[in-house]
Amino acid sequence: MTADALLAQEFGSFSEVLRAQAAARPDKPALVDARRVIPYGELDELMDRIAAALQRDGVGKGEVAAACALSSAEYGAAFLAVLRAGAVVAPLAPSSTPESLLTQLADCAAKVFFLDAATARHMGAALDKVTAKRVSLDGSDAGEPLGAWMAPAGAKPMVHPPRPDDGFNLIYSSGTTGAPKGILQPHRMRWGQVRRGGYRHDAVTMISTPLYSNTTLISFLPTLGNGGTAVLMPKFDATAFLELSQKHRATHTILVPVQYRRLLDHPDFDRYDLRSYKLKFVTSAPFSAAAKREVLDRWPGGLVEFYGMTEGGGTCSLRCHEHPEKLHTVGRPLPGHDIRLIDDEGREVAQGQVGEVVGRSGAMMVGYHNQPKKTSEAEWFSPEGLRYIRTGDVGRFDEDGFLTLLDRKKDMIISGGFNIYPSDLEAELIQHPAVAEAAVVGVPSQAWGETPVAFVALKPGATATAKEIRDWTNARVGKTQRLADLRLVDALPRSHIGKVMKGELKDGYRPA
Repeated sequence: MTADALLAQEFGSFSEVLRAQAAARPDKPALVDARRVIPYGELDELMDRIAAALQRDGVGKGEVAAACALSSAEYGAAFLAVLRAGAVVAPLAPSSTPESLLTQLADCAAKVFFLDAATARHMGAALDKVTAKRVSLDGSDAGEPLGAWMAPAGAKPMVHPPRPDDGFNLIYSSGTTGAPKGILQPHRMRWGQVRRGGYRHDAVTMISTPLYSNTTLISFLPTLGNGGTAVLMPKFDATAFLELSQKHRATHTILVPVQYRRLLDHPDFDRYDLRSYKLKFVTSAPFSAAAKREVLDRWPGGLVEFYGMTEGGGTCSLRCHEHPEKLHTVGRPLPGHDIRLIDDEGREVAQGQVGEVVGRSGAMMVGYHNQPKKTSEAEWFSPEGLRYIRTGDVGRFDEDGFLTLLDRKKDMIISGGFNIYPSDLEAELIQHPAVAEAAVVGVPSQAWGETPVAFVALKPGATATAKEIRDWTNARVGKTQRLADLRLVDALPRSHIGKVMKGELKDGYRPA
């Protein structure tokens, strides 16, 4: 069956679609990085060999293989091969602390761990505590080199056709203490994204966000599923992105707002030939109407904003080039996505009123891995008994059905497109021997969109400085979670019921 025929089905196997693409266009570049190009025919063979080795090492249907590395063609091939083995892939963030990586590996019970030299250096002595089979994607001594580990040429794995609710990937939320939440996303969710992603076989997609990010996967997977080419960057760099876009005649990309800002602020942005672009996508953080307008004015091709969660639920989409009068909104629900607004008691609010956003669609997580209580807290059930995912965001629909976001009900900080949970940082801060209490808020940042700032009250008689506490904390958390500033206060402002008034802290903050 051809790839187009497979994609016409209501549900199917993503791995089978890739095999069909390989049969139809074996010499077409599938994965491209700075060192190599992997055509579809070679990718198909690599996936078979890696999948056969995974099954040989006990990673069968429903089992988990983890990966933590910079983006590369080998990483892309390994990611896809886990799916061909019938297993679940858990892409982990290299910016996580070594202790957090160990926690995630234990939580998902990974039997094979793909990594590179940079991850091995970052983990240091913690690497010796990893019980999974280590396989190095870059041929380094971080583990057994991929080329030596994978099954011999011609090897074929056992086929395990997926069911709609089978796990596809497991993405972990950020966390510095305890167990981060593993968001288990099913094949049904990814299949829908591949079929309706807006990509064709002539797509050339710039992939400059990491493969552990849901943002990346909603672009990476549809590109390959539809026979396009994915150009992988190990790290985002504005100059390199513009050069590669021009060199490869890129047609698509998905970026977070801070990346758009850095590209538009590049002194030579307007000198690059970007006329090949057809569609650009933005998601993961608030994007101002003025910034959307600037992208439309200066960058050829359309701009589409997605609003949703890694957990899934309902997604809104704003085709900015078609609705320039609605740039202050995040668009309307996608077809088949039911988004409602509820009050604090869980009752639906009337049209035009403000409420918490909840959503339901075919793109919903199975749940938080091994955390049924957290899963239950993230759900809302309609009077009809239908399951929705709570976003924690507050918004309002206008008379045309476009959603305007007003604030976030949760305290989560979105910095550079990545989620930072203040409670994680607060739990770390109070471990300092001089700290009595702490609160973390997100403040506006030109570079990152938002950045975390801490307010700390010292224990009586303690003499630690703000810089000492900030440096101590930043040495213990992931790179994306580091505090931009720390202020010492006599006491945290609290309401009459003892709740810390974070709005007061945020409103009163002024950069030094």
